[in-house]
Amino acid sequence: MATVQPAKLKHHKGLWILFGTEMWERFGYYLMVGIFLLYLKDPISNGGAGFNLKMATDLVGSYIAMAYLTPFIGGLIADRYLGYRRAIILGGALLAAGYFVLAIPGKTPMYIALLLLVTGNGFFKPNISTLLGNIYSKEELKARKDNAYNIFYMGINIGAFVCNFVAAYMRNHYGWGYAFMAAGVGMTIALVWFIVGYKSVAEGDVKKPVQKEDMPMKKILGYVFLPAAIAGAIGWNMNAMIGHTIFGTTSNDAFMFACVPIIIFYIGLYIKASKEDKRGLGALFSFFLVSIVFWVIYNQNSTGLTIWADQYTNREMPASLEKVTKPFGFLEPVTTEPHEVIKYDEYFRSTQGPDGKLVKTQGPDTYFNNLPQKDWPKDKHLNLLSTEIFQSINPFFIVLFTPILVWLFGRLARKKKEPSTPSKVGMGILFAGISSLVMYIAITTTDVFHNKTEAYWIVATYAIFTIGELLVSPIGLSLVSKLSPPRITALMMGAWFIVNAIAGKLAGLMATFWDSFTHKQNYFLILIIAAGVAALIMFALSKRIAGVLKEKTGSS
Repeated sequence: MATVQPAKLKHHKGLWILFGTEMWERFGYYLMVGIFLLYLKDPISNGGAGFNLKMATDLVGSYIAMAYLTPFIGGLIADRYLGYRRAIILGGALLAAGYFVLAIPGKTPMYIALLLLVTGNGFFKPNISTLLGNIYSKEELKARKDNAYNIFYMGINIGAFVCNFVAAYMRNHYGWGYAFMAAGVGMTIALVWFIVGYKSVAEGDVKKPVQKEDMPMKKILGYVFLPAAIAGAIGWNMNAMIGHTIFGTTSNDAFMFACVPIIIFYIGLYIKASKEDKRGLGALFSFFLVSIVFWVIYNQNSTGLTIWADQYTNREMPASLEKVTKPFGFLEPVTTEPHEVIKYDEYFRSTQGPDGKLVKTQGPDTYFNNLPQKDWPKDKHLNLLSTEIFQSINPFFIVLFTPILVWLFGRLARKKKEPSTPSKVGMGILFAGISSLVMYIAITTTDVFHNKTEAYWIVATYAIFTIGELLVSPIGLSLVSKLSPPRITALMMGAWFIVNAIAGKLAGLMATFWDSFTHKQNYFLILIIAAGVAALIMFALSKRIAGVLKEKTGSS
């Protein structure tokens, strides 16, 4: 009897429904994240929120943290009660509503929108990936599962690439609110597309009733979330109790305090685990620990690197390119004529006093803060490449580098020289550190308080980081599924999302101290050192972790 060759198998029709849904959802997510910091620190007179840099980066970090934290509970609810399709529709509706509410001016609508967004993300993010895995669980489709995830991942990056050009056009021509509305439109398209194909993914929508070995939801809420909420409330009030914050801002204190009982809970799982389970959990927790550094560097994309692209990078376009790009609306007009601006950074401490407080004042656009006056335009106006366009560099390189790395590791595998999974993680963290080293070199070779760095530095940073991302990011959920004891896999998936949440908050926390770094290169030096230490730890543990993987799965 002839066997069916995997290459001749057709993909499940539900793949294209999930591909389109995820592409448009990621379009909305990355559009919002790409401009959120810029919106927060833009003066109210320009339609922005008028936050100072510390407040803006703190809120961005909090949003990223919560966006990664809520999938834990959203995934569990979908697993046990709602089902995946209904959870995706609920999450998508909340996300769309959140983007549209964010388009309404004012702080109250903004906070309501953020609540809708983090809740919606909790229901949407974990369940669409699970649904894809489920529809490819049939024996005849398993051979195409990895390929299906690659296609799905391409959808993510198409959405992430395109969205920033739309954001630039909308906010430059119509204002911030219309840019956020574009994210809402994208999410609405995702929702409609998913509903149209609702029946085509039905076979993957299998609820998982609570088994006797599963931890009940009440216990999870009582042992994890209730203590975290109490600890968070204590952290929120630290300033009132002791007269100052511990981690720079009230929200930082609340988040860091809330993490303590969660970490204690997972330590307790390890202590109580059997000898056999401890090997897998120990390997997994080691991976979690070092990967935090990687994700902190990743989230500079929305914090430190956005600040850098906005204020320290030469965004002037050559005349020939300006003529080509201007009709597409990717250029942001700035002027040296006095108007209301918010000045920040040490560069202005000489005029604002030693504390460098941020003030609203009359002056040129802040882009000219560290540009010599001899280089100011004679007609007082410039058209700059919009800052959010730099956010498209990473997905561009992902699409470019993915087939190259797949080919390279395929060739190494045939020669039996392919690095182990933990070694790939170590290399990925090392590449992330090297990407920060590029920024360190850029700063030390330029007087950034009196001039701009060239755009090729940040392009090189993203290119090098992307290699690291391709080595680390796809491995995370796979390692969780392989190393977790079956009865607590859902809890360990939750731990993976919590790791990402902590990293997002740490990235925001770092950026709140941006103005405190008199020597900006030290900001990136911290990341370089952290990545170097984390990579060394991972390389040191790689043989042990690879051994545990081989015991559990037969491969390393």
